[in-house]
Amino acid sequence: MRRRNNQDSFAIIMAEDESAWQKSGHLLIVADGMGAHAAGELASRLSVELIPHHYGKLLKGVPSEALQRSLIETNGEIFRRGQANPEFRSMGTTTCALAILPEGAVVAHVGDSRVYRLRGNLFEQLTFDHSLVWEMRASGEVSEEALRSNAIPKNVITRSLGPNGTVAVDLEGPFPLRVGDKFLICSDGLSGQLTDEEMGVLLQVVDIHSAVNAMIDLANLRGGPDNITVVVGEVKNDGLMRSGAAMDTNPSAVAPQFPVAFGIATAIGLLCCVVLLLLNQFPVALLAAGAAAVAFATGWFKYQGQRVNNEVTGQYGRGPYRKAICKPDASFTANLTQVISELNDWISENDWKIKSSQIEEDLRIAKAAEHSKNYGEAIRRYVSVIALTMEEVRRQQDGQGGDSAIDY
Repeated sequence: MRRRNNQDSFAIIMAEDESAWQKSGHLLIVADGMGAHAAGELASRLSVELIPHHYGKLLKGVPSEALQRSLIETNGEIFRRGQANPEFRSMGTTTCALAILPEGAVVAHVGDSRVYRLRGNLFEQLTFDHSLVWEMRASGEVSEEALRSNAIPKNVITRSLGPNGTVAVDLEGPFPLRVGDKFLICSDGLSGQLTDEEMGVLLQVVDIHSAVNAMIDLANLRGGPDNITVVVGEVKNDGLMRSGAAMDTNPSAVAPQFPVAFGIATAIGLLCCVVLLLLNQFPVALLAAGAAAVAFATGWFKYQGQRVNNEVTGQYGRGPYRKAICKPDASFTANLTQVISELNDWISENDWKIKSSQIEEDLRIAKAAEHSKNYGEAIRRYVSVIALTMEEVRRQQDGQGGDSAIDY
């Protein structure tokens, strides 16, 4: 609503066939540029163009490491472009790159754009915001009261691609996949205007296309101070996932087991000790017991080593970083009715006549559903009312020769 140019960019690269899926998976990217003139727009566009290019070239080893490296390579190129032109110097962009792979979902991330996962009614933020607020909260240098008072600006980011020749890229995952999982990637133009619970409920009760449009409409109706970009992907099929990848376990970690050889050696040593004791061969029995103890201690040491190794190397990052239980309720339903009321007031102020039998029908069903506490159906219908009303508003504006965007 307030920006004349869009500094956000996104890319969706789907694997063409099963072979490509097994090698590189699907790739979803959102970038939010920063910089004067067209610098931010250029930085975000370079990000979504170069990352897939580098990712494809680097796919000779582990895909997650190739994804992380692709952001590092892209950072270097954005930095060089900025240094070559004074108008683009210090340009930068946040970037979230989500790879949906057979072993799970992997995220490479810089900045405060976000990746979420909805599973059932659980909405999880898989990325850590590289912002002043989040960094200070993590360091324990500021109280929760200070954070709630907005004394610290929320839009100051601490890391991005482009301004510096080197950058630290966070890697998160792999997160296990289940049919029905929905992944949402967005710039802060969305997350700054909607709560996690609101985004999660919309994804939960409304189809993906309608949910994305509803999120953008709501963010704009709440002022739309920034560009808004939303990409949503849903896991529809588990046929291509590797065995075990859909389970709620770390797919790259193998459950540790006590080494069989040392277990057998321990058992033999103890058996020999018992037999020798029965034969009154006490000194030799003592040696057998000692050998059994050594075998058990060595096996236990190796077993513990497996556990530590799994804990350290089995998973990248520490996500998810926030969790919200999303449930359609009276509060969000009332919030949507308030939005519709304000939208209608604004339409009246502009002397526009918007009549739609579908809007009237949706409102009737929504109110009945709300009265019977069927909040999921009420939200679906109110979302439809907002979408249809916004469509009519844009048509009215176009008919008057106005801008395609609504100006407040």
